[in-house]
Amino acid sequence: MLMETSQASARPLVDTFGRSVSYLRLSVTDRCDLRCVYCMPERMIFMQRQHLLSLEELERVARAFIQLGVTKIRITGGEPLVRKNVMTLFNNLSPSLRDGSLKELTLTTNATRLADHAAGLAEAGVRRVNVSLDTLDPQRFTELTRGGSLTTVLKGIEAARLVGLAIKINTVALKGVTEKEVDQLIRFAHGDGMDLTLIETMPLGETGEDRLAQYLPLDSLRRQIEERWTLNPVALRTGGPARYARIEETGGLVGFITPLTHNFCEGCNRVRVTAAGLLHTCLGQEDAADLKDVMRASQDDRMLVDGIRAAIQSKPRGHDFVLDRMSAPTIARHMSNTGG
Repeated sequence: MLMETSQASARPLVDTFGRSVSYLRLSVTDRCDLRCVYCMPERMIFMQRQHLLSLEELERVARAFIQLGVTKIRITGGEPLVRKNVMTLFNNLSPSLRDGSLKELTLTTNATRLADHAAGLAEAGVRRVNVSLDTLDPQRFTELTRGGSLTTVLKGIEAARLVGLAIKINTVALKGVTEKEVDQLIRFAHGDGMDLTLIETMPLGETGEDRLAQYLPLDSLRRQIEERWTLNPVALRTGGPARYARIEETGGLVGFITPLTHNFCEGCNRVRVTAAGLLHTCLGQEDAADLKDVMRASQDDRMLVDGIRAAIQSKPRGHDFVLDRMSAPTIARHMSNTGG
């Protein structure tokens, strides 16, 4: 059985457009301890716990993708570090880093619990983390997150830096906010050896806010940055959709993720699995393959491997985010359901 599964897994994951899938974003929970205004409504309804994959099932999914040639796994949420015993998953995947079958195991976090877990993450083989941080103003941070503490987040970042984790700051570009703070964010990130990536807000899920009022196109923000800083484009690719430039004055990198002003789907190498076991091959489409039912129907991973392969063959050419529809969500599910 194991030999047959291994043989079935030998062929790499390639979709019908010739794109190799080597990157899995695996969500461990849809829950979050913040309520960011562009991400979810203040009174978010989360999935019932019995609908979530167990940690053992999440590991099984990860190992199936590794067998299929995926070399990078990012653990996501919601906020992944609120998942009880989540470090068990990191520790159990750590041997795949040591034997080379997995090149990178990382996570995206809001850093509210990073101080508690930074050392354990480093011990498990995590080398870098992405931290979501949209403002350095304490009052504005509390407003944007509907109650969060900037001090707690900064302590988490510092704890991660002290154990040697590389950090990339992810900032969602928000109209009326980011234009005022982008220079400060650049100085903050680059001053401590961190990269900064700017992200256009995406129309996923109802948030109770006017998305069009929030939307700040990155081509406009980039022009503003270039008035003060010298940007030199670089060919660096980290597995995601960001396009990077190095700021001459700081030596640091700034990335731009532009789902609305520049479609980056032609080079898409990633898929997402939700905490409920739904495989989404495109962030901006409603496609889904249920891996949970497949896993629970059989302990043999052949069905799981076949289900993954079938889903990859249905991966669409690209997403369908359209600017003139920003006032309403293009996709009904929230980012916290999908996995950031």
